[in-house]
Amino acid sequence: MDALKLIAADSVKAEVPQFGIGDTVRISVNIREGERERIQQFEGTVIARKGSGVAETFTVRRVSYGVGLERVFPLHSPNVKEIQVIRKGHVRRAKLYYLRDRVGKAARVKEKL
Repeated sequence: MDALKLIAADSVKAEVPQFGIGDTVRISVNIREGERERIQQFEGTVIARKGSGVAETFTVRRVSYGVGLERVFPLHSPNVKEIQVIRKGHVRRAKLYYLRDRVGKAARVKEKL
């Protein structure tokens, strides 16, 4: 197991910002389309974090044109170029899956003061 941890330690990013559940984040993702590459922005609320070490992932949810959209990002992926914390959220749960059933103002998360 120690050999696996040593190999995984090389893949872990050092400059990951501190963010938690309920925070609004903007993620810059590298998208490959054939030969071309571009950076795509995805902004939304973090509703879950799972795993640890190199396998840690987080789920971001946003509503676009009335349709809820969720994406799961590996935290230490080389395709995730940047994570910006837009605002901090004040929540009392580890997972915010209940936001899937909420619409409009009911789906808002209070801001941490």
